[in-house]
Amino acid sequence: MIGIVDYQAGNLTSVARALEFLRQPCLITNDPQILDDASHIIFPGVGAAGAAMANLRKSGLDLHLRKWVQRGKPVLGICLGTQVIFDYSEEDDTTCLGIVPGLVRRFPADLQIDGRRVKIPHMGWNRVVFQQDHPVFAGLPEAAEFYFVHAFYPAPAEEGWAAGWTDYGIRFCSAVARGNLVAVQFHPEKSGRPGLAILANFCRWGGIHAQ
Repeated sequence: MIGIVDYQAGNLTSVARALEFLRQPCLITNDPQILDDASHIIFPGVGAAGAAMANLRKSGLDLHLRKWVQRGKPVLGICLGTQVIFDYSEEDDTTCLGIVPGLVRRFPADLQIDGRRVKIPHMGWNRVVFQQDHPVFAGLPEAAEFYFVHAFYPAPAEEGWAAGWTDYGIRFCSAVARGNLVAVQFHPEKSGRPGLAILANFCRWGGIHAQ
């Protein structure tokens, strides 16, 4: 069973629907015992980093997320779930989970592409250039695009964490991976066939033991 972490950060139902389409048993829950028994953990989310971390600490799920990563359970972060696994977010001046070294930055207000100012939040379809030969990103078409909605982006302290890069006025890290942890800034559950392929790969992946 795939456990979807419920920490009042939204976007859970769309993830569950994508997994149901893939015929992958899943459950949305905030019960650590149920999530302990899950084979895989998906940690999605939309919203603000400050509120997300407050909810995680109140429920104790912050400690469990660190434990699941440390113990080798396959974990997939999505959007806000990707941002709060870093040390710190500029959004709400938030101390985050500290699972991935680095911080989350806000896009510059004067961001431009070809001399034209672009909109923030970054909202829409963009390519991701995957840098790692990783089983979760295997078999994706080179020209595949993924759906983004965000005003902040991950900035790993070590480039070796970066598994994918996207250009939107600046080149930013849009996927990280190491060991049993994978996280993406885009929404695979809203990204059509390429996104479903990522979710299917994750559900089949054995995590750190498969590498």
